[in-house]
Amino acid sequence: MIKLNVALGTRSYPIEIGSGLLRREGILNPFISGRDVLIVSNEVVAPLYLAALEGIVTRSRVRTLVLPDGEATKTPATLMRIYDALVEHRFGRDCVLVALGGGVIGDIVGFAAATWQRGVDFIQVPTTLLAQVDSSVGGKTAVNHPGGKNLIGAFHQPLCVLSDMDTLNTLPDREFRAGLAEVVKYGLIVDAELFRWLEAEHARLLARDTERLQHVVRRSCELKAQIVAADEREHGRRALLNLGHTFGHAIERCAGYGEWLHGEAVAAGICMAAAFSARIGKLPQEDVQRIRALFTRLGLPVDPPAIPAGDFLAAMSLDKKVQAGTIRLVLLRAIGDAYVTADYPAHELVDLLSEHFVH
Repeated sequence: MIKLNVALGTRSYPIEIGSGLLRREGILNPFISGRDVLIVSNEVVAPLYLAALEGIVTRSRVRTLVLPDGEATKTPATLMRIYDALVEHRFGRDCVLVALGGGVIGDIVGFAAATWQRGVDFIQVPTTLLAQVDSSVGGKTAVNHPGGKNLIGAFHQPLCVLSDMDTLNTLPDREFRAGLAEVVKYGLIVDAELFRWLEAEHARLLARDTERLQHVVRRSCELKAQIVAADEREHGRRALLNLGHTFGHAIERCAGYGEWLHGEAVAAGICMAAAFSARIGKLPQEDVQRIRALFTRLGLPVDPPAIPAGDFLAAMSLDKKVQAGTIRLVLLRAIGDAYVTADYPAHELVDLLSEHFVH
């Protein structure tokens, strides 16, 4: 088992990565001091892993809640179902919520924990590649609003992250590929060597080679843990983690939540960010082509769907990273060198969208 640490002082927590973790009885007991535990999963993951998770939580009263699957369910209405379960079982401030699933479950359960009785503990047990390499680490929790993705949320760190690599064996191929978009992101923002490694090893990674898969999970978590420890609440460096996300969230919003997986939208969004970086003279065109080529090899989209340009710009304008009416973007100077800026010619962004979208 690999054990990493997110260093946040008294709120530091471990990330445990390995195979068979959901068969280790009592592995979560050190993190559960109260008597009440609510495990929340979805209708896809629960039949596969809920019983195993219940079996390793041995010192508490365990209740479960199974929600519908999919990004379209990440809403305040679904959040209310978690609150209803907590009320029904009379759970107090000493309860622990456990998120068993992908990024949607992790985000919504984390937000429920952040807000139930002004904040209770929770544990992340991610079962998708995207959640294991990205969304389960860092304490961002949220639900969507019809006007935009993750507009209602809070920072709330988990007690621990338990990533059982065996859960990836049942992950559908489309979901697996979508998770790789976030791995590519880490290479682009801070680790050019990781990007080169992905170019060389993509075929074995797509074949789910155990050693290579464990490498990308570990390296992604190492990089995110370092960034979060330095900038927990996104006042500076953490914003780099949003590369491609302003474009990607707009794709998800305009296409309809669930039509594009988050990782698919991020891949196309990163390609748009790279194209814009080149357009304003920051990124060499050959790097744009390398980025598009890697996503293509990974089976991910490099262009957005057909969306009216005006609708897309309006969706981008509702992004959380907008400040003083200006859309802040994460752009690239080179592979492995990203930066955050609102200092770019606004007409160039409009022209880029006009080239990518219908009118």
